[in-house]
Amino acid sequence: MTEREAQDRRTAFAADVEARTGINEGMIERLVHAFYDKVRSDDVLGPIFAARIADWTPHLERMCNFWSSVVLMTGRYHGRPMPKHAPLPIDANHFDHWLRLFEATAEETCPAAAAELFIDRARRIAESLELGVALHHGKLLMKGERLSIDS
Repeated sequence: MTEREAQDRRTAFAADVEARTGINEGMIERLVHAFYDKVRSDDVLGPIFAARIADWTPHLERMCNFWSSVVLMTGRYHGRPMPKHAPLPIDANHFDHWLRLFEATAEETCPAAAAELFIDRARRIAESLELGVALHHGKLLMKGERLSIDS
């Protein structure tokens, strides 16, 4: 497949998602900014982010690119999330808290079909990151097992 064909497929995919859910770049930007506004003021997640992010502008741009790639398949994100998350002092409780904040934000800022798609992807991402963080700490989680930083 040529690069042009791949781009045409991504464009068609994004158009289909937007037609079905209303998700577009503007909605992604609103969701990302609203979510990280909550994160920054959150007692659990705020300090973890504050210790690592001084300039939020590049982070928010990167997260908009990430979600654009995840939901619209735009290919705008080219990073590797696991190396950034693996060494963090986080466990299942943090992932669950992150998901609750994300789900609430998606439901507040998006139409139902869009929120459903964002939440589905967020749950998959959280599960994947939790498994990766556990592996980084030398723990192999079995099905249904959750990561605890205390054990």
